Amino acid sequence: MSPSLRRTILLSGLVLAFALPAGAQPFELPTANHAIFEPGGQERYFVPTPGKTWITGTFGCVRSDGRQIHEGLDIKCLQRDSRGEPSDPILATADGVVAYINNRPSLSNYGRYIVLRHKIEGMEIDSLYAHLAEVPASLKVGQSVRAGERIATMGRSSNTAERISPERAHVHFELNLFYSDNFGAWFKRHYPSERNDHGNFNGQNLVGIDARLILLAEHDQGPRFNLRDWIQNRPELCRVQVRATEFSWLRRYPMLVQPAPLGPGQSIAGYDVALDFNGLPFALIPRTAAEMKGRAKYRLLSVNEAEETKDPCRRLVTRRGGHWELASNAISLLDLLTD
Repeated sequence: MSPSLRRTILLSGLVLAFALPAGAQPFELPTANHAIFEPGGQERYFVPTPGKTWITGTFGCVRSDGRQIHEGLDIKCLQRDSRGEPSDPILATADGVVAYINNRPSLSNYGRYIVLRHKIEGMEIDSLYAHLAEVPASLKVGQSVRAGERIATMGRSSNTAERISPERAHVHFELNLFYSDNFGAWFKRHYPSERNDHGNFNGQNLVGIDARLILLAEHDQGPRFNLRDWIQNRPELCRVQVRATEFSWLRRYPMLVQPAPLGPGQSIAGYDVALDFNGLPFALIPRTAAEMKGRAKYRLLSVNEAEETKDPCRRLVTRRGGHWELASNAISLLDLLTD
């Protein structure tokens, strides 16, 4: 058994101990700032980019006038130390285990960051906390944590040319699903001259879901909130047929795969994959050989033009000669998904 597989099994086994109790809300806020739930509290909760509104501190196509994706929430600090630096405790959003710690800010535009792995309604979810000032030396990969437990201190670490100013101090908070156990091999093929310092916990292997909408929905709905239903009701950007039957997403997220009512002698030859604008595969429909169209590895089946117009920043589809095609970003993503 490889070390990476052994580590994956260890983390998966540990996180099973933290399955969410029936009726409990999945996620808690990652800091003491609760203004997201207060009328008109958005400007007290989200940190905007310079000269822009609070919207630029939220999830989605909110940067560079809609051309750039932001996969997390930038949450304002409430506390500062004597030097004016942020000092807010960063709190685990749910019970889980520590999956990854990067304590070298120079290695990522996330700066110093932590990834926790959770089991929510049977679904594996990763939460990420970035731009941290400090991670306790006692916090180790594989260690269990409880919702609301302090795991770090807010900061403004990063490796970007434009540093985060004291005025914009924040924690970048994400909720993610995990594309592939084979990210390392995919990365070497697609970026042969680049380094991957973070293994499978490179940000490219984490596909974000909108933590703001999830937090608001569970706050409004209480125990009626269901994370799987929320994910499966994402607006669909496009649907793609993939000629692949063995990949880690199927094993990790079986609740997102429709049952396959196979007849005698039939087997699954591929899947129709529904993607949202951020590349989240939120529904997979098994197909037999007779249902597959053509011989291409990937075949674009449909495009929601309204959704592409509304949220175009991931550039997954492109229009050429009067018809839609998969863009190179989508092909790269599908290679990662099915690797």
